[in-house]
Amino acid sequence: MVTLLDYNEYLGRIAIGRVNRGMIRQGQSVAVMTREGGMKQARIEKLFGFQGLKRVELKEAGAGDIVAIAGIREINIGETIADPAHPEALPVLKIDEPTLQMSFLVNNSPFAGREGKWVTSRKLRERLMKELETDVALRVEETDSPDVFIVSGRGELHLGILIENMRREGYELQVSKPEVIVKEIDGVKMEPYERLIIDIPEESMGPVMESLGTRKAEMVNMINNGTGQVRLEFIIPARGLIGYRTHFLTLTRGYGIMNHAFDSYGPIAGADVGGRHQGVLVASESGTSTYYGMLSVEDRGVLFVEPGTEIYEGMIVGEHNRDNDIVVNICKEKQLTNIRSATKEETVRLKTPVIFSLEQALEYLNDDEYCEITPKSIRLRKKLLNKSERERAEKQRKMAQAGAIGKA
Repeated sequence: MVTLLDYNEYLGRIAIGRVNRGMIRQGQSVAVMTREGGMKQARIEKLFGFQGLKRVELKEAGAGDIVAIAGIREINIGETIADPAHPEALPVLKIDEPTLQMSFLVNNSPFAGREGKWVTSRKLRERLMKELETDVALRVEETDSPDVFIVSGRGELHLGILIENMRREGYELQVSKPEVIVKEIDGVKMEPYERLIIDIPEESMGPVMESLGTRKAEMVNMINNGTGQVRLEFIIPARGLIGYRTHFLTLTRGYGIMNHAFDSYGPIAGADVGGRHQGVLVASESGTSTYYGMLSVEDRGVLFVEPGTEIYEGMIVGEHNRDNDIVVNICKEKQLTNIRSATKEETVRLKTPVIFSLEQALEYLNDDEYCEITPKSIRLRKKLLNKSERERAEKQRKMAQAGAIGKA
């Protein structure tokens, strides 16, 4: 049974799995039992085993051995490699369909090309197509724009691992907010629902259940084994899980364990499920953040950057205390005059800024924002960097919304 795929430029697709019964030899002719129930002939060109982290070439392997097989071009996870004389398929593995999608874009920020090695749309497309060779749960669609690709996966973590690997390899890119994939079934729009299983301390039950209730989760089971730990099972819209992991760990003080898997498609749960309720602080001009400038806006919210950070217009530099976005200048410098105040020597300290990890940045995004990812930096920014352009776009959106309500 093929349970994992790898890819090599010289050998092509490599199938990895455990020998369930019998012997397998290099050069042997085999039958491949496909997921659809068909059968095709193939030949094993190379056979590899594993010693620690090393892959070593073998002549033959027996039942119980984990092996890697090269030479079968169109093989997929869940298919069985069998003896042609006695072709018998093992039970097919279920591969969950993608439930989330994101737009991957070429980095077009003012700092594009400074830190990355690969920045063009051609390189981005090559890397995404290469990932399809080994990741069967991933989907990549090309759009009308050559600089934008829609990438669908099984969740934030699935897509986050791909993005992290790409930035470590030297790629620069931008990504949009994760969105659920809505399907139309029998003329009704449906969204994916996940089966969520959490193990939490008893004292965290109240806050966790309250937080999941606002995300339209429905509890289907609860097990209390008397050890101070409780297992709760929910059916929740996939939208409700976007950005929930960090909040869940905060509520349980790091003691919570959370697992979820695709359950089914169901009716859309409503408009307000999850999401961010706070506005952001947006930089009004490019420059370097100063201690003085940051001190003047600190009471407006929480900052995301440190003094001395390079800033560009339209970059998100903090979270506002209220639900609207405001433009701030944290690059403002103190005027140097010969007038000194009595409190000149008074020591004032900035609060420690919040520095996002990649996963936290993806969870934090809103519809009109991008996350700029380079090998050295993770920055949040508005899609439209110029303030007047953002205001014009917001006005057009409200007019279109009003028109749609009038027609209805």
